[in-house]
Amino acid sequence: MQRLTVDEFRESEKMPLIVVLDDVRSMYNVGSVFRTCDAFRVEAVYLCGISCTPPATEIHKTALGAEDSVSWKYFPSALDAVKELQEKGYQVLSVEQVEHSTKLQTFTPQEGQRYAVILGNEVKGVHQEVVDASDGCLEIPQLGTKHSMNVSVTAGIIIYKFAETLMLKR
Repeated sequence: MQRLTVDEFRESEKMPLIVVLDDVRSMYNVGSVFRTCDAFRVEAVYLCGISCTPPATEIHKTALGAEDSVSWKYFPSALDAVKELQEKGYQVLSVEQVEHSTKLQTFTPQEGQRYAVILGNEVKGVHQEVVDASDGCLEIPQLGTKHSMNVSVTAGIIIYKFAETLMLKR
């Protein structure tokens, strides 16, 4: 299957994407996001607020070691992470259903641009002040009776959208 070792992963080319978790309370969701980020060679995961950090048994249970391969950093608040990312030239996009959001199917990541996507708390979503500080918002269209999805499922959909353009078509 040509899997990379952890050392090879760390040295490999990464997708220019950082996933920011804004107060994600479930350690299983955090671990699942790490595992998806490993699968698509995401640059890093930023854990903010109440989001748990490795090492943690519950994170490892779903990450299966991806918390060791994917770089991560902790911030007391997602707003702190947004400020740092914007200072470094990242386009910061909250994943949230808001007025004037960009529907995911119409969004195309641009080569040469670095991105960060913010995923919010399982109940409350991305903090409003973080949405306001973001450069824009992405929205996943939903056709059923519910208007939200599990944060780890959302992460998978969003990360794949970026990978489709920035990594998989090379």
